[in-house]
Amino acid sequence: MRMISSLRSLLFTLVVLAVASAAFSQIGISVSFGPPALPIYEQPICPGDGYIWTPGYWAWDGDDYYWVPGTWVLAPEVGYLWTPPWWGWSDGAFLFHEGWWGPHVGFYGGINYGFGYFGVGFEGGRWDHDHFFYNRAVANIDVVNIHNVYNETVVNRYTENHISYNGGSGGIEARPRPEEEMAARERHIPPARPQIEHEQAARGNRELHASANQGRPPIAATSRPGEFRGGSVVPAREAGGVYNPPANRGGNTSRGETNMSRPAVHPKELPAFERPPAPNTGDPNRDRKYQQQQDNLFAKQQQQRQNLQQKQEQDHQRLQQQSASEARTQQMEQRHQQQTQQLQQRHVQQQQQMQQRQQPPRHR
Repeated sequence: MRMISSLRSLLFTLVVLAVASAAFSQIGISVSFGPPALPIYEQPICPGDGYIWTPGYWAWDGDDYYWVPGTWVLAPEVGYLWTPPWWGWSDGAFLFHEGWWGPHVGFYGGINYGFGYFGVGFEGGRWDHDHFFYNRAVANIDVVNIHNVYNETVVNRYTENHISYNGGSGGIEARPRPEEEMAARERHIPPARPQIEHEQAARGNRELHASANQGRPPIAATSRPGEFRGGSVVPAREAGGVYNPPANRGGNTSRGETNMSRPAVHPKELPAFERPPAPNTGDPNRDRKYQQQQDNLFAKQQQQRQNLQQKQEQDHQRLQQQSASEARTQQMEQRHQQQTQQLQQRHVQQQQQMQQRQQPPRHR
């Protein structure tokens, strides 16, 4: 009996941990209107052997699109290539599909990111055994320092196409090819830590938000992840199109399996609270009491989210006034992400405890 009880306890613990983990890892992003057109910019020179180009893209912070500059990134494993993230129209909203590393390039919406990512595959280079060879016709390479190069002309038939999303009104009309579907089933590696920190730094830079730059970011690309200052920074020459967001902008986060995103950094990016069903224990007085407890908990948690969001916004304003370095900004964003995750986990636990207390009493 003790063994059965222990197994039950262990199983319950694993289920609770799985639910809590799912609250952070199974978050998908959907937005009611599409991202701006891709800005027009030059590719910075490759900083060294083994770096692979990862094109810039528009991301969403819960209220606004912001530009994540293109950058050179060291491949996490020999033989692995980058499949860029992309936005696609589905079920009445634009969904974000995370990028990944894998043996082959998969589907990225047919979007022409340029510099070898012309909508299908990658023409900027290829692996030969344990060395990456760069295509000089596409990549900006210093041949004095990098000798593993080749020259293969690539015809880019979509030079005037700066559309940044697939499907919907005016979007790219492309579907995955069989080889891209096969690539999607291969072993993947998520974005490397420098890429994650690079995106977090972009999120914290107000100049990179579409509402501030109107689709023409002052930092369009960098030589290395997170280097947003200095001579290696490349600004956009022009916007890829006119940016006219709707007056009532809005987006939401919802659970999903195919369009996964990293944990929310700020409370405003968390999914909306899901109210539990009304109590129905068979005792009207007990049910009214439980409903009041639920309402009080809901209001309290909403207020806690708002308080944390205000505190984090004050942190952003203080660092902007101090002209803080990118390193300090990244540290702040990491601290904000930890605070937000802890708050969400605490709220999930409180809701679970509330539901457990509201279960009808058992009669022996």
